Amino acid sequence: MQQLRVYQSLWAMERRRPDGLEWPFDEQLRMIHNAGFDGAGVRFFDYAFARDVTRQLKEFGMTWEAQCYPRTVEDLIPIIEHVQELGADHINLQPDVRPYSIEECIPLIEGWRRLAHDSGIPVHIETHRNRMTTDLLFTLRLLECFPDLRLTGDISHYVVGREFAWPICEEDDGHIRRILDNCWGFHGRVASREQIQLQISFAHHEEWLNLFLAWWEYGFERWRARAPDDAVLTFLCELGPKEYAMTDRNGYELSDRWEEALMLKDLVRKMWSELESRANRSRREA
Repeated sequence: MQQLRVYQSLWAMERRRPDGLEWPFDEQLRMIHNAGFDGAGVRFFDYAFARDVTRQLKEFGMTWEAQCYPRTVEDLIPIIEHVQELGADHINLQPDVRPYSIEECIPLIEGWRRLAHDSGIPVHIETHRNRMTTDLLFTLRLLECFPDLRLTGDISHYVVGREFAWPICEEDDGHIRRILDNCWGFHGRVASREQIQLQISFAHHEEWLNLFLAWWEYGFERWRARAPDDAVLTFLCELGPKEYAMTDRNGYELSDRWEEALMLKDLVRKMWSELESRANRSRREA
């Protein structure tokens, strides 16, 4: 049976308040566990950090995704070795390069895919600004070259990066859905054409929230149709601290990101449950 695991970003647990008050790291992990998340996203380029965090997550019975930012093919090798030792659902790879041409991307993607295949560890390439995948149209060209490329979809970057106007036009919607067709995992926040991260608890942002929920639902449905029956889909709630989070003149955030992360978790789980119910009805009626 296919599963959804909803993770919380450890970066998103940073508060960065002007008064310097932060949650102790042990408390952060306990909060994530007690709130009902399935796990967390863990930076794996720092071995000591990854070892300590995954040990604690394992004690809580949680799982994780391994995050990395390679600039070369060889940079992925130690990450794979760490995952082979410590475990992970998959490797989330942000390609920390900014090639001018598709041709420059090919040896990197081929090398990373070869390492993933040889190790048996799934590697998903994240859509993200200031990375190889920074531009929507450039990434669509990558998919023409690698039609089966596995992506982690953080579509907020494309909405703000290409300044999508409201209402979303058919062409922009089609481009996003083409990205979602290749997504094997998701990082979740809601953007507008002006802001990378809107406060989803504010009523006047509801139209953008509903748009992203519709896109995620489409991405979930497409994943369910192509993934094996025992596959696991991960959704990482990634509501980041300032400067992602908007602040007032005193440096304090305009909303409670932790409460919004819980809200996002519940919305995504509800969506998954409704998709399962529809699929079960279709099977009964067939």
